[in-house]
Amino acid sequence: MPILFRDATIVTMNGQSEVIRGDLRVEGDRIVALGSDLPGDRQQLPDQVYDLHGDLLIPGLIQTHVHLCQSLFRGQADDLELLDWLRSRIWPLEGGHDQESLYDSALLGIGELFLGGTTTIVDMETVHHTEQAFRAILDAGIRALSGKVMMDDSGGEVPPSLQETSEDSLQESVDLFEKYHGRGDGRLSVAFTPRFVISCSNHLLQEVARLARERGAFVHTHASENRGEILNVENACGMRNVVYLDRVGLTGPCLILAHCIWLNDEEKEILVRSHTQIVHCPSSNLKLASGLAAIPELLAQGAEISLGADGAPCNNNLDGFVEMRHAALIHKPRCGPTVMPARQVFAMATRAGARAIGRQEDLGSLEVGKKADLAVVSRQGLHNWPNDNVDVYAQLVYQLHSSDVYLTMVDGRVVMQDRRLLTIDLPSLRKSSSESLKRVMKRAGLA
Repeated sequence: MPILFRDATIVTMNGQSEVIRGDLRVEGDRIVALGSDLPGDRQQLPDQVYDLHGDLLIPGLIQTHVHLCQSLFRGQADDLELLDWLRSRIWPLEGGHDQESLYDSALLGIGELFLGGTTTIVDMETVHHTEQAFRAILDAGIRALSGKVMMDDSGGEVPPSLQETSEDSLQESVDLFEKYHGRGDGRLSVAFTPRFVISCSNHLLQEVARLARERGAFVHTHASENRGEILNVENACGMRNVVYLDRVGLTGPCLILAHCIWLNDEEKEILVRSHTQIVHCPSSNLKLASGLAAIPELLAQGAEISLGADGAPCNNNLDGFVEMRHAALIHKPRCGPTVMPARQVFAMATRAGARAIGRQEDLGSLEVGKKADLAVVSRQGLHNWPNDNVDVYAQLVYQLHSSDVYLTMVDGRVVMQDRRLLTIDLPSLRKSSSESLKRVMKRAGLA
């Protein structure tokens, strides 16, 4: 059904970062026209018209590191550092998932993402039941690059409920790729997702590198988030995290690497030279006290960097607006007020996210021929008033909230309108997710 967004302030994020007051037309899953002089004859109007009265029409936000499998565990692992957070709470909880609880967890996360204008995610699931997360992604309508977490080297720390052999982990990952990659008219892509070096054997990581190359697939993992993690890697491998990942053949444009806080100069050079995709997760890094990544310096060196909220238990929300604000603010006391300007940060949440997943040709900006993944953001709240003669990027990054989003569209389909989720049965999800958490907590021994 053709759809027209009329009288919008269109934040195109095209090559010139144009902001246009005008109309945007969607047909099928694509943007077919935009500008200030689209035909106004009512007989030419499409079936659905949204009059925006100057509100912002933006590209859908792209978050390149989330864990849908952890949405159910919001508030269950607060005030801990990373390794304690994993060992004492998150790994037991993930190991307690059943099929229904993982489906509920994924839907919870997707619903929150839609309410905040996020249309595309890079997602890391847990060891078991990954197909249920894929089912939620396909049912709800989000665009996702997702995969089964891989962790075959327990080191005595991983609970039995999450332990797996290298062969089983690799085979299941390949099977998921072959069955689901490209499903949902291309909305679901499948990645290989080893958790991090200290839970993965050398054999597993080398095989992941080989399999990903053979299939043209992405790899999504964590690195250099925590100083204890880095010490463990150095003790086990005799080298630092990124150097090791480079040695096993994983670095490159198809590696999406979350956090990258504690890097030395050699590691920074490797990531920049190889065009590895770095994901900045400022809220998670603050809450777990992991540290502040050297994002301004990395950007100055030419690094590829996008944004992600990480998981609900280490952030407590999946709010792309919060991540933009934190990304813009936390580096200024160290590097000065002019670093991380609002336009650059908004580009990290849109264009850079599209580039990170190899979709810059059809995502990340509002241009004719691109996918109709977008959000509408109200500028009418008192926290954004008066809004005349104000830079829209500053509004988006410093002033507006996720609650100001009142329409989200993915692939030409409206999935949230007027703060109502259209593809998720919210009353049913509230009930089933509460029951699921009780089951998981009991199974994990944390009730």
